[in-house]
Amino acid sequence: MEERRFVIWGRNPIIEALRAGKGFEKIFIAHDSKPPKKLLELAQKRGIKVQKVPRKRIEDLAGTKKTQGVVAILSPVEYVKLEELFKETIEKNSFFIVIDHITDPQNVGNLLRTCEILGGIGALIPKDRTSPINETVVKASSGAVFYLKISKVASLSKALRDFKKMGGWVYAVEKGGKDIRNVEVPLPVALVLGSEDKGVSKSVMDICDEIITIPMKGRVNSLNVSSAGAIAMWEVVKRLL
Repeated sequence: MEERRFVIWGRNPIIEALRAGKGFEKIFIAHDSKPPKKLLELAQKRGIKVQKVPRKRIEDLAGTKKTQGVVAILSPVEYVKLEELFKETIEKNSFFIVIDHITDPQNVGNLLRTCEILGGIGALIPKDRTSPINETVVKASSGAVFYLKISKVASLSKALRDFKKMGGWVYAVEKGGKDIRNVEVPLPVALVLGSEDKGVSKSVMDICDEIITIPMKGRVNSLNVSSAGAIAMWEVVKRLL
């Protein structure tokens, strides 16, 4: 199965992968299992989420019953430190996208593909409630993920405050803002895109320098987030291309 290329299981393999600094999305532990203290310590030290689930979920992910009650999903990309993403964006007077709790991997992949095509530096994503960078994302991005700097953080709002302190701008694509046609988005900028159902998180909206809105004339009153993101990214960079 394709899905298993980024899944490992067993206590020692996971401990060694943690020690080796491999990129992790999440570790799952069976409810009826007691994992080694060392595994939990290493996961906590690296800020990797550990979640308890039924043993059947563990075995389904691994494709075997010989899991020792623990399975880990690895990331196909290596995440970079915030400072690296921010520094390059500022030095190149460019942009990166903020994927604010978008759970559909197809949308995430499409957004990353557009970002790379239009010369964006990368993406900032939260650790929770967002699609992991998995095989579906890689495929939807046509491999663009391998050319972008992607950083994962516990708090988007805290990270974006740091970006603003460094001289960056934060603009959100959301309803109720200024008509995007009438706004010249400054660079360097973090372009925030929220989930289709909930939009941009309030904590992030509160620190945005501006909210920009895509005008709509049709009877359908919303755009798919990857389509909205493509329009917004084009508006940001069209004067530079």
